[in-house]
This record gives sequence, structure tokens and C-alpha cells, in this order.
Amino acid sequence: MAGAIAVATRTCASVRVAVIGGGPGGLYAAALLKRLDPDREVTVWERNAPDDTFGFGVVLSDETLGGIEHADPVVYAALQDEFVRWDDIDIVHRGVRSTSGGHGFAALGRRRLLEILHERCRSLGVELRFRAEAPPVAELMTAYDLVIAADGVHSATRAAYAEVFGPSVEEHRCRYIWLAADFAFDSFRFEIAETEHGVMQLHGYPYSRPSPDHHPSTRPCGPQNQFGASTVIVEMREEVWRAAGFADLDEQESVELCGKIFTDALGGRQLRSNKSTWTTFRTVVNDRWSHGNLVLLGDAAHTAHFSIGSGTKLAVEDALALAACLEERTALDEALAAYEEERRPVVASTQRAARASLEWFENLGLYLHQPARQFAFNLLTRSRRVTHDNLRLRDAHFTAAVEREFGCPAGTPPMFTPFRLRGLTLRNRVVVSPMDMYSAVDGVPGDFHLVHLGARALGGAGLVMTEMVCVSAEGRITPGCAGLYSPRQADSWGRIIRFVHAQSPGTAIGVQLGHSGRKGSTKLMWEGMDEPLEEGNWPLVAASPIPYGPRSQTPRQLTRAQLTDIREQFASAAWRAARCGFDLLELHCAHGYLLSGFLSPLTNRRTDAYGGSLERRLRFPLEVFDAVRAVWPEERPMTVRISATDWAEGGNTGDEGVAIARAFAAHGADAVDVSTGQVVADEEPEYGRSYQTPFADRIRHETGLPVIAVGAISSWDDVNSLILAGRTDLCALARPHLYDPHWTLHAAAEQGYEGPGVAWPKPYRAGSRRPQTGRVDAPKPRLSLGT
Repeated sequence: MAGAIAVATRTCASVRVAVIGGGPGGLYAAALLKRLDPDREVTVWERNAPDDTFGFGVVLSDETLGGIEHADPVVYAALQDEFVRWDDIDIVHRGVRSTSGGHGFAALGRRRLLEILHERCRSLGVELRFRAEAPPVAELMTAYDLVIAADGVHSATRAAYAEVFGPSVEEHRCRYIWLAADFAFDSFRFEIAETEHGVMQLHGYPYSRPSPDHHPSTRPCGPQNQFGASTVIVEMREEVWRAAGFADLDEQESVELCGKIFTDALGGRQLRSNKSTWTTFRTVVNDRWSHGNLVLLGDAAHTAHFSIGSGTKLAVEDALALAACLEERTALDEALAAYEEERRPVVASTQRAARASLEWFENLGLYLHQPARQFAFNLLTRSRRVTHDNLRLRDAHFTAAVEREFGCPAGTPPMFTPFRLRGLTLRNRVVVSPMDMYSAVDGVPGDFHLVHLGARALGGAGLVMTEMVCVSAEGRITPGCAGLYSPRQADSWGRIIRFVHAQSPGTAIGVQLGHSGRKGSTKLMWEGMDEPLEEGNWPLVAASPIPYGPRSQTPRQLTRAQLTDIREQFASAAWRAARCGFDLLELHCAHGYLLSGFLSPLTNRRTDAYGGSLERRLRFPLEVFDAVRAVWPEERPMTVRISATDWAEGGNTGDEGVAIARAFAAHGADAVDVSTGQVVADEEPEYGRSYQTPFADRIRHETGLPVIAVGAISSWDDVNSLILAGRTDLCALARPHLYDPHWTLHAAAEQGYEGPGVAWPKPYRAGSRRPQTGRVDAPKPRLSLGT
């Protein structure tokens, strides 16, 4: 394509630069490039007038401002003179206002930001062409050495080269509108309105100060000043927007109705618009950000939801990184590659946080029942970037109040509060997640299992789970999988349970029962995960004759008689588990194993009573559950692990996950262990920190059933945050317990907690304080030499 020729021979110095789009990102990139090399010829095309802008206020972080200060002190000084700064966030829910401080925001008007950047560009000699469409991109790529596409979320440049950039644009479920109010909020304000049509929310923040002649004595009571200005965003689900009649209103009518709905937040004042229209947010992701001498910047390359205040911030940071990479590299292709390499991980992290925030607001209705302070804590920690520990540093008083209302005794982190399931009380909220060890012989757990599970029981967790324990030899995943289908196996499990109960009083131990289904007869994990055995295979059975992978054995479809036999195998294993003394039993209906294979439409193609609709796909797993529950002691809890989504087109989604959880709850499940995926080999999970937690959160609030959250939960801070926000009841951690068997004890020590929620084994008490890691007897530095 034109412009992509000989880009490797282009250099970064003294180049002609074309910038498409005169937003903050494009303007700042132009100013930086001209400042770093005055010989550069930099031209910006902006199709709108200089004073046209379709937003109101812009929020920038201290981190971004620090980068601006270092790169261009002139722009930084101008911004400093304009910024409104504040620390508080107010959340108003059902008439109760909760305030959290210590957050540190800075904002200014978008129009004023553009003016500052216009002035800086002109002073440096950047050519600004307003009310002018940029020439075709192919022409620019030929005529200029570098073309920066900063033309926004609807980027025509990105669309023109879609086959190269590989864009993905996802529309979301809420409608929103940008408005303004002619007064300054004292804080960042979130207000929730529960209307006859559904829930709506207001996001508001100040972006200009009260006028200089405003005297403090005239300041009215309440959250507003008489002067200044604030951005006001009104947002709601699409169905609520339509039910409220907004689809039939013009711009002014929408503005007036929004003002009426949020009259308390606005103090009766009017809202105003600026060519404001209702829109849906679009998340933009691109496979590549550059092509030849063309590079994407800001919203053209990526977007992140406004609820974390990231749009202008990301664009400005892109400009900083691009300018730095062009300065540091000689060849243009190397500079553009370095720019993308530097920015992509940061953007991906921001987009994950923004998606979590966006989805929280989309599902706001789930949390309306929460007490005001817990609701506020939930909102503040929604993106996972603000956590319990971080919030405690920002506002200890607020966080302590949330903890008291949750029921935390003084000095007790949320993770060390007890939790009751049927007749079992767990002393804390930490679970050692089931982890296959592939170290049994003929299904018999040996000394390795005694040490492995015993060590984690001594490590302080409230509940330690076994690996998936198979109900038959044919139901094993590998030859090294443990079972509960023989007296010898039961005797060995009994030995482990006796050790846990005797040496770690207060720790519960649970068994997870399962059958491998079509994922069986494979090598040990470290020999080739999910790879079939080269010899010694056993026949596989499944809901339907569909192999797991291209090299996997094709299973036989289970007959009605075989279904009965397997159901009885589960019941027999549960009976043995009860006699062994396990405190809790979990039925494994996840990860593509036998019972999970019945639940997913991707693996269940049956045409009899056990296939078809979700109700029919649930039939066999529920029959097994009922058979197990019938022999499992009444006072002991029973949980179910499910894959709440298959992460694959045509498979189960979060909606089916909720329905599956409801079905098991109706049959007596005491909690649901909410995992995801591993059902089909071609899944596409959306990995990230605590990425499976939103599924547990949704199931908990839609069904009222206790849940166990799993999936990339790695820190005690995450556990505290999830528990206190009400997103889960228990947290199961796997890899952290492989790294540190005493993870829970160390979490207590690091938080300075000593109480009933955790107990150091007597022989280990000397290690309950972190050991010193360096010398402390060195001479202290002198304060002065003296004379």
C-alpha cells in the first residue's frame, strides 16, 4: 500500500509530520514533536472550528501531569493555573450520601485545554488547519514522513486500513449523554435514581472554579457552589432509556427530563447541552497500531470507558510515549514498534479496569439492596484498581465504617471473618482451591498427598479442598489421579483427614468428586497436558461422541443404563467420603469433565431426554447431585463447581451460568464454586486479574446463593476487597498456595492480625513475624559534619 514503502529507511529526525485530528492527543503530539525538533514541519488537520468541542470537563491523573511537567513545562504551567482539584467522592444511594476522601483529582474544561494546546502549538510553529478535512490518508503517507491518526473513536483512518490494523469495535448495553451544569460540585459525585422505568445513574465532577469575586460567606449549604461548572453524565441501560421515553425526545427535552430526574443532585438547577446526543460506548481494540509511516493514537487506537476517566489521559500518554520513542530511535519503524510495545500493556491493563467498571454500571441493579456504605465501597472498588488496602490508606475512617457494618470485629480484616455453610462454620474466607496433583498410584493418595494437603491445612486456610477425586478407574483424567472407588483409597484419605483435624484444629477439609468424561486417559500434566496416553489407554464415555482435541480419543455416548451406573458410582464415592470424615463435598460440574459435558450445548448433542434445552442438559447432573445429597450427611454442606461461561461461540454464557446455579440451588446446593471455561479446546477466555469473579458476583446477587470466587485472585488485598464489596462469600486460591503453603498465615502476619480467624500451629509460632532481611546494626548516616 502507498506510504508503506521503504519505511525502515526513514529516520525520526527532521521529518514532515501530518496529524489527523485536533483533539488533545493529536495537538499534544504535534506540540511535543515540534518542541523536540524545531526543524520538523508539523501540520494538524481538524475538521471542526477551534472552539468546537463536544465534551465539557477533562480529568487528568497526577501521574499524567507528572509526564507533562517533564516533557513540556510550559503546557504544565498553563494547566496548573486552570485546574480544579478535589479529593472526595460522594455516592448517593437511596437518600444516603457516603463520602470517601483522599482520591486526588484534577480537572479543567475541555475547551480551555484545547485553547492551551492551540496556543502552545502556534508558539512552536505548528500549522493548525481548522474547518479542514485532511487529505486522503494514502496521499499523506506519500507526502509526509510520519502520519499520526488521532481522529477518534470513529476513525476514518482506522476504517480505511482495517485489514492492516485489525480493529474490533464492541458496543455496550448502556446509553449515556454528556451534559453540564453551571455550578461546581464539591466532589466527584455518583447519584443513583431508581425510577419506575429502571435504575439510572449520574456521574458528575467540577471542571472550573467559582468566579474570583465569589465570597465564601455566600456559599450555600449542600454539595454545590453557586458558580463554576461541572460535567454531568447521565447513563442507563438501553431498555430503561427506551422505557423512559428518551428515544422519542429531542435534545432539549432530554436535558430537561434528566434535570428533573436528578433534581436533588443538581439543587434544582438546570442542565445544559452542547450538541449532546445519547450514545452507546464503544470499546476499540486493534491488532496493530502502525502501518508503514502511519500510526494510531488515542481513541483511534483504543478506548476505555469514561467511568474511570481515561480517554484524554490515555491519548496524552500516547503522545508522550510516541514523542519519546521517536526521540530515542533513529529508524522510524523501530520507533513505532517501540511505541506500541511500551503502550500496549498499559492500555490493555486500563481497558481491563475500564471493562470491569463499565460492566459494574451495566449491572448496577444487582447491588441496589446493599447497605449504603457497602454499596459505596463496591462502587469505589469496581475496577479493581482501588482496593481495600488502598482505600484504607486514602480514607481509613470510611473503610472502618464499612468494615463495622459488614460485621468485622475491631482489627479484623474481612478475610478473617467466619462463614457458615449448613452445619459447618469456616473460621475464615480463604479456600485452598482443588488442584490436580497427578501423584496417586492406582487412585490411592499417598505420602505426597498427606504432605501437600497437610501443609496447606497448617497454612491457615479456612477450607482445604482435595483435587478432583474420581469415582471410578475409567473416570480418571490420568493414571496419576486419585480416586474414592476402593476401600484402600478410602483408608488413605482417612489418614489425611485425621492429620488435618488433629494437627490443624479449626481447618475444614473438603472433597471434590468428579468424572473425567471425554477429557480422560491422558498423560500426566508435565508430560503433555490433555495429550492422550501413548499406551495403556482406557475407553472414554461422554454425553456425546465428540473428542476434546484433534488427537483425543472419541468417547462413546452414554446409554441410559450407563448413566445409572455412573450415578451410583458418584453416590458410592460420596458414601465413602462421608465415612472418611470429610467436612464438605463438592460436585465437579465444570471444566468439560463428564457432568460439565452434559451442561454445555457444545459438548451435548443428544436428542433424548438428556439433551437439547438447558433444562434437559441439566437433567443428568441434577440426578447425580440428588443421589449424592441423599447419602451425604444432612448437617454437612455440599457445593457445586460450574463453568459459568464456555468462553466460546454457541456455548453457555453468563445467562446460562445463572440458570445452572439456580437449578442446583433448588436441589439443595449450599454454595456454588464459580469457575469458567476449559470446556472446549478452542475457547477464548478474557484473562486478567480476578477475571472470573464477575460471574460469581452476578450469580450471588441474582440467585441469593453463597458463592466461591476463583481465578487469578492472588493477593490478600484482593480477597479483602471482594469479600467486603459483597462480590463473593469465599475466595479460592490455587497457584498462590503452590508458591506459599502458608499463604493465609502470612496474610495475617502482614496485616498485623492475631485472632480467631487464623491460628499458627504451636511449632510455627516463632515464625509469625516476618524475619529481618538485612543488617540493622550499621552506623546511621551523620546529619552534619560539624566544625
